[in-house]
Amino acid sequence: MTMWFSLPDSLPLRDIHLPPNPSWWPPAPGWWLLFGVICVAVGIGCLGYRRMRNARIWRARILAEIRQLANRHAHDDVAYATALHQLLRRAALRYAADAHHLQGEPWRRVLARVSVNDATLDTLMTLEARMYQPRAGFDRAAVEAAAQCWLQAAWRQVKPMEAGHA
Repeated sequence: MTMWFSLPDSLPLRDIHLPPNPSWWPPAPGWWLLFGVICVAVGIGCLGYRRMRNARIWRARILAEIRQLANRHAHDDVAYATALHQLLRRAALRYAADAHHLQGEPWRRVLARVSVNDATLDTLMTLEARMYQPRAGFDRAAVEAAAQCWLQAAWRQVKPMEAGHA
């Protein structure tokens, strides 16, 4: 079999050309998407951490202020009841703008805006009796525990003030 053409042996042939390696920049769209998801996750994590840290700081401040009031008025139940009542009123301003001057049932309704049980509310209502009636019954430990419970619940749950309602 004869070939109708023949290749000379001296023909200069080059090897197969491979394309260049792909560049590392810019990354493929999947990498951009992964980067975006990671950034969002880190942002949400930072916000969550910051919120937890702030809540922990507020909780520590509240407990420290209650302990400070208890130590300052260790032998004077009337002064302790008054100071604790004022602390509750300051915190209740988040729920009612006129909380600083309410008494009796309107004050109980403001306290009830925070989700605590009725026993806690009843215990907190003894503060008013103790402030104005020096011989009224007063369980210092129960009132302190009720105040801690209410204040912690109040800082966890934020309700906007309702104009004109107390």
